[in-house]
Amino acid sequence: MESISLDKLARDVQYLMDRQAIYDVIANHARGHDRHDVDLLTAAYHEDGIDEHGHAINPGPKYAEWANAVHSAGAVLHTHNITTHLCEIDGDVAHCESYVIVALLNKDETSARMISGRYIDRLEKRGGEWKIALRRSTVDVLIAGDASILKAPIFQKQGYTKGLNDKRDVSYQRPLSLDVTPQRW
Repeated sequence: MESISLDKLARDVQYLMDRQAIYDVIANHARGHDRHDVDLLTAAYHEDGIDEHGHAINPGPKYAEWANAVHSAGAVLHTHNITTHLCEIDGDVAHCESYVIVALLNKDETSARMISGRYIDRLEKRGGEWKIALRRSTVDVLIAGDASILKAPIFQKQGYTKGLNDKRDVSYQRPLSLDVTPQRW
């Protein structure tokens, strides 16, 4: 068996730690969207970070306010699902491409939209912390469809927990317990 130098091992461990920290920023950003969690969304950006969603260009500290207003105007619930995540780390700069599938339940609660797109990010490690310096969002596919099954008795009698777009969502419950009754469909 070939021996591994401590220097190489240290570099490999640092790479893995950086890679996970970067992915955590991307995942927390998605969760911040879905829970309308201003703190999570804002924490994803450097103070001088920028987010571009089409013609809307927002400084990182103001992005959450804009995103929450846009989501609230068109949807009662939504999920941002990060799928393929590619990341090239070059020192304290990372270039990432994260595929995202966004499902939005429209205000009427009987129709929905699905967006397939990508987040193209430049993250920078400053003061030992990775955050987004620049995000550009793509939309590659947009589909509108029927979501009326959510109101059908056959679905509603199953009693699934309904997601909430704030900190009342079951994902914030600590510790997770069956003693708290969640909102159901």
